[in-house]
Amino acid sequence: MSDNVKQGARAEHRWPAVLGLLIALALYATLPSTFLPGLRYTVVAIGIALLIPLIALNPHRLHRETRWSKYIATGQAFLLVVANEVALVQLVIQLTSSGKSDGPTLLLAALQVWVTNVIAFALVYWELDRGGPVSRRHADRADFPPADFRFPQDEDHDAIDEVAARSSRRIGWVASYFDYVYFSLSNSMAFSPTDTMPLSLRAKSLMALESFGGFVLLALVIARAVSLLG
Repeated sequence: MSDNVKQGARAEHRWPAVLGLLIALALYATLPSTFLPGLRYTVVAIGIALLIPLIALNPHRLHRETRWSKYIATGQAFLLVVANEVALVQLVIQLTSSGKSDGPTLLLAALQVWVTNVIAFALVYWELDRGGPVSRRHADRADFPPADFRFPQDEDHDAIDEVAARSSRRIGWVASYFDYVYFSLSNSMAFSPTDTMPLSLRAKSLMALESFGGFVLLALVIARAVSLLG
């Protein structure tokens, strides 16, 4: 992958994604001490260490991308997803086997795991779709890899004028990090696509995993809360 990118496009800000990652790592790191502390602190240390060269390459806006930076950014996102899925499994075990005294702590841990899941999957979607944030802003559309997701703006060009004015065809719109956060949040809450549709097998697989985790957490948290009130 070349370091050179097409000039003229407005590069995406680096810091919204960095802030999201740091929030997710903080939530993951502060899970209760029974959640494999060695693994948690190792994941947090690796996540922060991998962030350093990425910020050095693009301190403010995402102008440049190399093969190694793409591997690091995608690997960082997947590392957080996998680590949080391990925490999710451990949380399910504790929710179904611990006593009432641990209830409030576990309910707070469930919220931490759920929010981390939303952010982690958003990072994965952001890095994978159409080649990632650098490719989406700087490559010609004809050179984009096949899309993983279809956003409403991708098909609004023939709608009423004030709607079509924001379409991809009219203004070259492409999704930013916040679009993937919103999409990840809605998928985790609705357990299904809302306004954005998956197109590839990997997109459907990732969405299914996120939805299943959200559904399991919701079901167990409701059951746990009922038992605490009973």
